[in-house]
Amino acid sequence: MSDPAFDADEARRARNRRIEGVARWALPLLVVLLTLWAWDWFSNSTQTRGLIFPEPAKVWARLLADRELLFGSLLVTLRITFLALGIAVMGGVLLAILFTQSRFAELVFFPYAVVLQVTPIVSIAPLIFIYVQDPLARVLICAWIVAFFPILSNTTLGLKSTDRNLVDLYAIYGASWWQRLLYLQLPSSLPYFLGGLRIAGGLALIGAIVAEYVAGISGSASGLAFRILEASYRLNYPRMFAALILIAVVGVLIFAATSFLSWLLLRKWHESALGRES
Repeated sequence: MSDPAFDADEARRARNRRIEGVARWALPLLVVLLTLWAWDWFSNSTQTRGLIFPEPAKVWARLLADRELLFGSLLVTLRITFLALGIAVMGGVLLAILFTQSRFAELVFFPYAVVLQVTPIVSIAPLIFIYVQDPLARVLICAWIVAFFPILSNTTLGLKSTDRNLVDLYAIYGASWWQRLLYLQLPSSLPYFLGGLRIAGGLALIGAIVAEYVAGISGSASGLAFRILEASYRLNYPRMFAALILIAVVGVLIFAATSFLSWLLLRKWHESALGRES
């Protein structure tokens, strides 16, 4: 026989989950609509504002009119972003493994990683452009520098945060260092790595945009940053806003994709993902 109090509590929880599910999508959509309304109202408040701060309809029309140009530049920016992110992931994970296996390597190389992180990329970029001749390699190195450190630091922290009792258990059973790494440390560090990946994804995009600004690559190999500069020189404000919106949308999609990947890999066992489903 069912307990009425328990059934009522379960019904209330189910109702709250439904409300939360609707609110998770409805509230952001409402905020976007209110933002567009405020943007349109502000642009049409005076004639001068309409000239330098175009309303959403003009930006959308310019985006459709220049879609081949803008989306071609978007593909260039995305290529640099994902290449830099992929190299940062491979290099950061491998170096983190090296740091956890060799204290000497960590003491020698980790300060250089910190220096690259704390030094503004706009100050390093001119030197990179002097020493590196290939335009794509220049921009790629700048974007990689920005995205590299979160992967390295988070993965290193995750590898070092493995449960010591489990490490001792592996030692008792005579596991080799690579067995301990493959079956214990790497799975335990996965939440830390995925947290760094969410940060690095956005930083790779930022690094690509900043590098394109500094490099000033024009022509068919130009990314969205050059389109923004070009539009500002020509006072083509609708195109400038269209390029900015594309960058913002791409950044949101990268964050959403990395967050979904994190949920997909952690949803069955880690508390950070289990809490979302409860």
